[in-house]
Amino acid sequence: MPPYLRRPKTVGVLVLVVIAMAGVSQQLFSLSALGATASACRRISLYAEELPSSPEGDIRLGYGTTPDTAATPGPLIEMTEGGCLKIRLRNDISRATLQKLKDQFGGESDLPLAVSIHPHGAKYHRDSDGTMSSDSYVLPGQTRTFTWMATQNTAGYWWYHDHVIGTEHGTGGIATGLTGGLIIRRPGDLHPDVPTFVVAMGDGFTIDYRKYPDTPTFEAREGQRIEFLVYAWGNETHAFHLHAHSWADNRTGIFQSGSDTAAIDNKTIGPASSFGFQVIAGQDVGPNDWMYHCHVQFHSDLGMMGFLRVLPA
Repeated sequence: MPPYLRRPKTVGVLVLVVIAMAGVSQQLFSLSALGATASACRRISLYAEELPSSPEGDIRLGYGTTPDTAATPGPLIEMTEGGCLKIRLRNDISRATLQKLKDQFGGESDLPLAVSIHPHGAKYHRDSDGTMSSDSYVLPGQTRTFTWMATQNTAGYWWYHDHVIGTEHGTGGIATGLTGGLIIRRPGDLHPDVPTFVVAMGDGFTIDYRKYPDTPTFEAREGQRIEFLVYAWGNETHAFHLHAHSWADNRTGIFQSGSDTAAIDNKTIGPASSFGFQVIAGQDVGPNDWMYHCHVQFHSDLGMMGFLRVLPA
């Protein structure tokens, strides 16, 4: 029997009652700690869609806030500590495509054909885990609502991804594009002047599932506050480097007055890890096309690079 179909054995009525009461208490505690109720959660819709194939002919999937805006990576999701978010996910991916990916990635024969969404950083109850083992997935043509909670000490730069396509762990979904960035801020955190730049470093020596020159060119004007969110998916280790800019090695990248926090301009990132930072575009260096790339040398040689274009103020 596959792991996602296994269930713990019942050992007595008393145990069931205790577990049920604990589950209710946990949910009530989580929502009360947030100062919110389920009806007070912010709500968004996401759609899992099939996209045009890659230049190599590989299947491409993406999340979008509408079916027409689905992309890889998916839309950036932002939360603030003390808030919660309800995500209504619709699965528009065909059974035929999901079956192809299960065959390609070696999923067990009785693995359901479905899609999910699973966050790093945010908190959730079991029915919003987005996994086979919790039965929290979405069959083709159906929808399901997932609830994420930004409790205390969850602020950071995170990511989200499918957890069920191709294998029980979503290897096929992640590899074909079902990932996106997630930021949890603290109340009072500074926001960037332009939309956050999301860099997904992944297998096949790709950035945002592409190779240079098809990687994104990010734009800002000199003096604007900009923000990068970097995450790694797949099986490779990378090293993100941004030319001519450095940031504080802390939660936000912002230097605090009187702090001895180290300045860095390169950060190693392993599979499933993520980080982010804010800097002032062109500070002390002026406008130019400044390179960002993976500093594992042969990774950048094979296409893991792009440019931050700083325009005159």
